Amino acid sequence: MQYVYGPIPSRRLGRSLGVDPIPLKTCNWNCIYCQLGRSTPLTNERREYIPREAILAEIQETLAHHSSEIDYISFVGSGEPTLHSGLGWLIRAVKAITTIPVAVITNGVLLHRADVRQELLAADVVMPTVSAGTAELYRRIHRPHPDAGFEQLIDGLCAFRAEYTGQLWVEVMLIRNVNDSEIALRDLERVLRRIQPDQVHIVLPDRPPAEPWVQPADSEGLLRAEALLGPVAHIVHPFSNGVHASDYASPDEAIVSIVTRHPMSLAQLITTLNAWTDDEVSDALARLEQAGAIRPVERLGVRFWAAATSVFPT
Repeated sequence: MQYVYGPIPSRRLGRSLGVDPIPLKTCNWNCIYCQLGRSTPLTNERREYIPREAILAEIQETLAHHSSEIDYISFVGSGEPTLHSGLGWLIRAVKAITTIPVAVITNGVLLHRADVRQELLAADVVMPTVSAGTAELYRRIHRPHPDAGFEQLIDGLCAFRAEYTGQLWVEVMLIRNVNDSEIALRDLERVLRRIQPDQVHIVLPDRPPAEPWVQPADSEGLLRAEALLGPVAHIVHPFSNGVHASDYASPDEAIVSIVTRHPMSLAQLITTLNAWTDDEVSDALARLEQAGAIRPVERLGVRFWAAATSVFPT
């Protein structure tokens, strides 16, 4: 499978079948916390990066064997999924062949466009990111494409909320000494009040961030965020387990597929790839690194493994 992975355990969606409609790091944000590294270069162009029929064929094949194991079909991407111009077609095609609910995980940048809002109306859950309450902090955290402004983002989300009857769950990535102060959180709360999401999920950068200085908010920052962001806000803790990998033919294949979308440490990979011994996983990592298929990334005192093409400054 090239474009579909899982089902995997999701913090918010149970067992989620991931659908990745765009190439790695095709994005209009270059977030300081991104687990996939820097976006090089940024793009805000919508087009059919991958043939929609090829993506749908993989979804259909997976559903034929695993539909009873899936709680959500999630369009998430190794970047920004709404940049795929066929996303609306894909959502509606999936809704036509299964009753499994569809989620879209997005930065929300393109929701200022009426055509993109219309495409996402068919989804059961839409999960945009809003981690800043001011334009200055927005630029610092997300380092957006020049055409992806802060007020445009918020206005687009408000317009979508007015039209959308499904569940709107906003993600807040909480970063120590960046957006976890009382001032920053009160600014953010005012913006969230305008958007009126059904839920606000407070999450932490628990995988290797693009920038080495980024750290997750501490317990005090988390409690402050939960207290200030309103009654619909709650902390979402990471899973301690990883991606289910029983469908892969070899540890090499599993490792490349997994770390391209979810960088992991050796300990996490050994836990995840329990179909193989610890030595087999370690040997596969050594082979893949030597072949240039993956790369190590040191963050917060831990060595993670990521896609070879990921850009992580030291």
